[in-house]
Amino acid sequence: MARIVRIQFSTAGKLYDFTVGKVEPKPGDKVIVETERGKSIGHVVAGPIEVDDSLLPEGTKPVQRMAEQSDLAIQAANVLKEREAHKFCLSRIKERGMDMKLVKVEYLFDGSKAIFYFTADGRVDFRELVKDLAHAFHTRIEMRQIGVRDESKMVGGIGICGRELCCSSYLREFEPVSVKMAKEQSLALNPSKISGQCGRLLCCLSYEFETYCSLRKGLPKCGKRVQCGCVDGEVVKVNVLAGTVTVKQNDDSLVQLNGDQIAPENVSDRIKKPQGQPGDKGKGQQGQAQGQGQKKPRRDRPQDVKERKKEKPQ
Repeated sequence: MARIVRIQFSTAGKLYDFTVGKVEPKPGDKVIVETERGKSIGHVVAGPIEVDDSLLPEGTKPVQRMAEQSDLAIQAANVLKEREAHKFCLSRIKERGMDMKLVKVEYLFDGSKAIFYFTADGRVDFRELVKDLAHAFHTRIEMRQIGVRDESKMVGGIGICGRELCCSSYLREFEPVSVKMAKEQSLALNPSKISGQCGRLLCCLSYEFETYCSLRKGLPKCGKRVQCGCVDGEVVKVNVLAGTVTVKQNDDSLVQLNGDQIAPENVSDRIKKPQGQPGDKGKGQQGQAQGQGQKKPRRDRPQDVKERKKEKPQ
């Protein structure tokens, strides 16, 4: 059996597993670990947890040590460097007239590399910009293009609900969201109402989607005809959360029924009134008579007219 802890390197970031060595970290502690990018300072979220050796991912590294006051001082100094680099990069982007938006600058813990995150509509030639940055900060420079959802996660903000954005507060992974989820919850398909700060569909549309689907299973859809006891009419409104439907009867009266009162065999398709052909509008009885079998007068072809003229006596 191996003992692991789960560590994050940014708020609501991905969780990474590290084995427990000589140190015994607890949730909330800051530790020094070795990553693919070098030494980093991480925040323990969960653990220690015992797992079977066969389930432990290959290449899992141990926690090196607990973070000391000097490590926290280095981290604070890196934050100041990131602000300076962000300001300098913005000025260079403006001077060169580059079509890109700088989102964030991240310095590695050991200061060996600075990563510049940006968004852009297409490909950007930033070779000259990298030269300017490398000359100014004397470290390796990496330019990384990200999407609009990643931008919102890094920047943060307040959503239309009045709370902090889910992606920047606790949502670690982005899940696919579709318009079908909004339709299933009877939401108005107004882009300004169902879109988040990133301009994409709200992540919270997926939270209650499965619940709405399960509650809607036993309810007839709008437009269906329902016969239940003395009630016979068309469903005009469905309240999924309350589990009720509103039925409009032939005399235009509205009746509310519970979904469990309606048997599936008593639900049928809406009876549509017969309609004429698109070209019959306004013709009245004459148009209906032609549709019932009256033949339209035949048009003579030009060659038939010539032949008849020849047959007439001189």
